[in-house]
Amino acid sequence: MPKLCIKGKYLAYEEYGKGFPILFGSSFLYDASMWAPQIEAFSPEYRCIVPELWGHGKSDIVPEIPYSIEALAEDHYQLLEMLNIDQCAVVGLSIGGMWGAQLALNHPERVSALVLMDTSVAPEPPETQQRYLGMTAMIEEIGKIPVPLVEQILSLFFAPDTLRSQTDLVENFKQRLLNWPEPNITSIVALSRAIFSRTSLLERLSELSMPTLVMVGQEDFSRPPHEAKAMADTIEGAEYVLIPKNAFNLLFKSDDTIRGL
Repeated sequence: MPKLCIKGKYLAYEEYGKGFPILFGSSFLYDASMWAPQIEAFSPEYRCIVPELWGHGKSDIVPEIPYSIEALAEDHYQLLEMLNIDQCAVVGLSIGGMWGAQLALNHPERVSALVLMDTSVAPEPPETQQRYLGMTAMIEEIGKIPVPLVEQILSLFFAPDTLRSQTDLVENFKQRLLNWPEPNITSIVALSRAIFSRTSLLERLSELSMPTLVMVGQEDFSRPPHEAKAMADTIEGAEYVLIPKNAFNLLFKSDDTIRGL
């Protein structure tokens, strides 16, 4: 896996295919492997670039503490610079959508199309902010992700039907959390605080003019559909897609957002 030096640390990324570039922004607590189905679908026609978050996969620990969504956006701008990419589509999920939206706002000339999936750029609601920052403080104190928290995280990442029917998927994620490398725990804590203490971008989304697709799962309880709808309603011409219950194999509604460049 290639790596690029950004702020004195090495950010790992995967790259597949040729053609117009798509920059994928991974979910918090996942590595590049989460995008395997999408890479298989798009790499025959597009250049797919999948960076791994600081402290995730093969990337180094976070360059500094505290960290922010704004800093992540600039890190990925530097990645585009180093790879000599003048324009790309950005597809981001969770924290990937947060920094993806920030990147599109800061450097609209670089982002020709934007896909925001199961994410929110509004402030974290006070009740969930308190809960998630409390979980973060526990991880920091213990120095690992303890079993009781792992069970809570599973219920945040997977819908009830998925927990019951996709046991291999859930178990693989569970084992990743339980075996998270101790040196990378500080990065998990820093990025978690960046997510849940984020500055609101909702009011600025009206500045976006590139084709934008906003997607959310019907049963996403941690990033519920009304948050996605609020973003889509703020972006002129944005398409909003609600992924129905049990749609396990849905990649995207279509790739028209990318093809329409």
